[in-house]
Amino acid sequence: MRPHPPEELATFSDIEMLDRFVPAPDLLSWIRTTFLDEASPLYNHEHAHLQEAHLGVLWTNCNNSRNMRSVIGQAEIMPPMAMGKWQKARAIQQIEEWFDGMPDFLLTFSAPAASGMDDPTFCALIEHELYHCAQKLDKYGMPAFGRDGRPQFQIRGHDVEQFVGVVERYGAGAAEVTAMVDAAQRGPTIGRASIAGACGTCLRAAA
Repeated sequence: MRPHPPEELATFSDIEMLDRFVPAPDLLSWIRTTFLDEASPLYNHEHAHLQEAHLGVLWTNCNNSRNMRSVIGQAEIMPPMAMGKWQKARAIQQIEEWFDGMPDFLLTFSAPAASGMDDPTFCALIEHELYHCAQKLDKYGMPAFGRDGRPQFQIRGHDVEQFVGVVERYGAGAAEVTAMVDAAQRGPTIGRASIAGACGTCLRAAA
């Protein structure tokens, strides 16, 4: 069964609450079992490099809006960068205490948003962030590894960043989203039965 965020973070209330971040080991375990385990019906080989990665996962009730949109999930490569020396040291200490060391990636999810999602939407949210957690490529375009034999990681950008209006006015080719449109027209490869087997909470159709 899919894990759900703590009730104290997931419920909207008129009472102003402090912004909280809570480690989610049950969600991490579910992510590994559902998307990284080759025996799972929702296994995705595109995330295979993450089988060896140290992942940290958090729930939060903190509202995060950016560019007129609400951010409900975020993937970051660790350790954190672009901070003052004390800010960085403080952040590293907190993260290492949460996860018994420094993870390769930190995944943060909105508890209020996730609590209201059906299973297909929740799975899509989780995989969206996993797709951001990429393996570096070497100069020959092959997966890069460090001297210790572990994959080298980086944050991957979106495959498509475009406005619906541009596609509507000029077409998928001009907007350079043909591959995305073709994938949408073929329909989802993950069916309701597969999602129900992994999540077990509802059977709403995948969008």
